[in-house]
Amino acid sequence: MAMSEEWTLIPARAGDLRACVWAPESEDAPLPGVVLVDGSGEGACDDWGEWPERFVNCGAVVLAHDKPGCGGSPGDWSGQSFADRAAESLAALGVLRRQPAVGDQPLGLLGFSQGGWVAMLAAALEPTRVDFVICISGPGVGPAEQDRYRIERDLVASGVSEADRAEALAWIDERAARLTAGEDVTAVLAAQESLADRAWYEDATRYFDNPAALGFLARVLDFDPVPVLEKVSCPVLALHGGADTLVPAGASVASYATHLPPLPDGEHGIAIFPGADHGLFTADPDPQVARTDQLAAGFLAMLAGFLARQAQAHAKSSQTSAA
Repeated sequence: MAMSEEWTLIPARAGDLRACVWAPESEDAPLPGVVLVDGSGEGACDDWGEWPERFVNCGAVVLAHDKPGCGGSPGDWSGQSFADRAAESLAALGVLRRQPAVGDQPLGLLGFSQGGWVAMLAAALEPTRVDFVICISGPGVGPAEQDRYRIERDLVASGVSEADRAEALAWIDERAARLTAGEDVTAVLAAQESLADRAWYEDATRYFDNPAALGFLARVLDFDPVPVLEKVSCPVLALHGGADTLVPAGASVASYATHLPPLPDGEHGIAIFPGADHGLFTADPDPQVARTDQLAAGFLAMLAGFLARQAQAHAKSSQTSAA
């Protein structure tokens, strides 16, 4: 499907963040609007590859924005909390609302991985502004449990012995406790670096091996998604890969199913795609195969159906109000 691109800006505490809006060049507008909420680490609005086109083909107008300090935008994402990121996502919804291709159609957040926590938090904080949430590999457990799962899977994949895995995870648990208790990040980092001769060290400490990264971890470790989920009043589509090595799919699905409030006119959508990874792909990249064709069967169709139902529910509500 042919689509247009329009560059815009998102007002934020750090300064205006660069953003791009993708819309289908068709007669189907207005359509539901979706703000993409990035996962962990750096993220620029033009780093999303084929994802905006995939979502446009599912029947959405899509907006993505830079994280602070990325893509030429001001600020520093590593100094943010999840609440900071939620505020930016809500500001992005406000910008997307002004797009003619969206009109008065429903607006939602689509969070990838860590972005799932952010999207849920935004929906809980401002329920009247978020009409739906889509989480792709968004953890239903907290950061401490999610990261412990990731590290354990990495250690197993690297062939680290059971005894060494136990020692590594004991340190990860101690690190989490010390950071959550408010211990100075430099002291925790020094304690971690004293273990650098351990066989497990590189696998267990990658990503959180410097003051900025540990500082970010300290700010988010005590985040509990359960009370957040309990306050989300809009429809949620939560999708996971059964072969995800970064997020515990089973525990996350159980958390969504247990803690999301029931909906008056239907149920949330929660699914695990067997054999799919963190990005919901079922195979490694192959230059002979279109990457979209390697996505889990039914994933994009399920997403398109969910978006269509949001538009239909909006139309029904509008007709009822006008009657």
